[in-house]
Amino acid sequence: MRFELTTDQRDFAASLDSLLAAADSVAAARSWAEGDHAAGLKLWERLAEQGLTMLATEATPVEVCVAFEALGRHAVPGPWVESAAYLPLALGAEVEGVATVAAPPHTPYALDADVADRVYVVDEATLRAATVGASHVSVDRTRHLFEVAAGEVVETAGSTDAAYDLAVLATAAQLLGAGERVLADSVAYVKQRRQFGREIGSYQAIKHQLADVRIALDFARPLVYGAAIEPTPRAVSAAKVACADAAYLASRTGLQVHGAIGYTQEFDLSVWITKIRALVTAWGTPADHRARILESLRSAR
Repeated sequence: MRFELTTDQRDFAASLDSLLAAADSVAAARSWAEGDHAAGLKLWERLAEQGLTMLATEATPVEVCVAFEALGRHAVPGPWVESAAYLPLALGAEVEGVATVAAPPHTPYALDADVADRVYVVDEATLRAATVGASHVSVDRTRHLFEVAAGEVVETAGSTDAAYDLAVLATAAQLLGAGERVLADSVAYVKQRRQFGREIGSYQAIKHQLADVRIALDFARPLVYGAAIEPTPRAVSAAKVACADAAYLASRTGLQVHGAIGYTQEFDLSVWITKIRALVTAWGTPADHRARILESLRSAR
């Protein structure tokens, strides 16, 4: 099957890229990591005006993936998967403002509960209001994780199963976007960095490493948009596994070709490397999703 975005979808993607490129999302992410949410919340409002929070209920999963790939490419902070993918389907309505949710066992903590207007927790497929407890540190400093305690049941018109699949797919799209950004920055860097009188990008070993990343990302993309067209549990999990592997390969390769500077917190590459590492296990680890794929194949026999 040959899949291409429509003209409207490509225009939507271009408009998001233009908005985020001009918004200095990296500075917003760095401030968010330090507990200063002002720039991130302002960006949240601008993206909400673009319709990101209503995509899950008013558009198709394809548009959701387009949006989340852009969010990953620009390292936009905040509980976007929770507010714009999971909760709209779980509640059966668009979420106003910032909201977050914990969905054990795969998502035991509520992301950015300290800034959310509403916090929920899923208890045996039932959505409940939640109270916020202790905080936990993530490898991604922009991700502030909180324990939650279940409260009263929330009346909903949605499905937590469908919500989970869309959250997984949105996370996969974020990984795809983050991996693409790391690859683009790595290619730009190896064209500038010189060693022994030559750009390091001219060496075959580095070309081959970057080519492997390009191939991995190109193989992951059809799985994302294929799952968006037909979001079965197996397809969604396959997309998450492929994107996690591809983005992680991009981060490792990006770190290698940048050398020592890639390890520094001050260098922007670190924003994406730590985000990728956190997203690899967010909304289900690769092992969880491989087991889910295997079980679906066994059931189909």
